[in-house]
Amino acid sequence: QVQLVESGGGLVQAGGSLRLSCTASGGIGSINAMGWYRQAPGKLRELVATITSDGITKYADSVKGRFTISRDNAEHTGYLQMNSLKPEDTAVYYCYAFLSRLLSMWDYRDYWGQGTQVTVSS
Repeated sequence: QVQLVESGGGLVQAGGSLRLSCTASGGIGSINAMGWYRQAPGKLRELVATITSDGITKYADSVKGRFTISRDNAEHTGYLQMNSLKPEDTAVYYCYAFLSRLLSMWDYRDYWGQGTQVTVSS
């Protein structure tokens, strides 16, 4: 089955950096878009950043200038470089992808990773 596996989360001090990765596996055909969402306790899940297949990026205002989203199409992997981290960045970060399978290249669906905890201490 299609699976998104995240890595790179953890505990970091304010001002530090983390790099999250998200690798899609399971007979991936084409990833139209990838992105990252985050959810803090008691808050709604919010969009952090997205990147299209042709490299167009969008960022939430709260992370603009600090976070960079990128992707390696050959590896079916997306990245989120997080710099100048703040305590308010603390959340569970979820990778998502809008992708198709090799078996059905025209059938695009949404997939989500399991989430990875990012904790920024002050």
